[in-house]
Amino acid sequence: MSRYRGPRLRVSRRLGELPGLTRKQSNKTYPAGEHGQQVRKPSEYALRLEEKQKIRYNYGISERQLLKNIKTAKKVQGSTGIILLQILEMRLDNTLFRLGMAPTIPAARQLVNHKHIIVNDKTLSICSYQCKPGDIIRIKNKASSNTIIKKYMESPGLANLPSHLEIDKKSIVAKINGIIERDWVGVQLNELMVVEYYSRK
Repeated sequence: MSRYRGPRLRVSRRLGELPGLTRKQSNKTYPAGEHGQQVRKPSEYALRLEEKQKIRYNYGISERQLLKNIKTAKKVQGSTGIILLQILEMRLDNTLFRLGMAPTIPAARQLVNHKHIIVNDKTLSICSYQCKPGDIIRIKNKASSNTIIKKYMESPGLANLPSHLEIDKKSIVAKINGIIERDWVGVQLNELMVVEYYSRK
């Protein structure tokens, strides 16, 4: 599911606001579909599944990628849930989105795939590249790259730039100063439920 092509607004109505997936917002408060207005108490499993789906749709990753990231997070000392979020937030596609260089994560992924982005003087086309403190991100010196990204940067993005990122909007050069903290994660979710979901499998 790394490339979700279905109706995005439908997903955000079901799971809540997912800034990485879409900027559109519905006027309807209940989930989409025939049974959307029925109020039922969700089971423990349903709650955990919903939190897991939030991560998958917001960051645009497949089940396989998420499982791989959870296994990586478990090997690192510290809270597995927070480390998982840090791994996902430090992906190149998400970093471009948080810098305001793309309106959504799928748009940021397209920039990377089309080789518009240079990291540490190397052109990268791998969206899952893990950005590290000290990395310098700039755009290719091409008219098309400049036009696309300047157009994206003119439209309003997420309210605040995370504390671990800095960007010079004139030259469009960004620097990563550290690892993201939990408070700056852009989506509202309970990461412990995601870890519990996989620990019971």
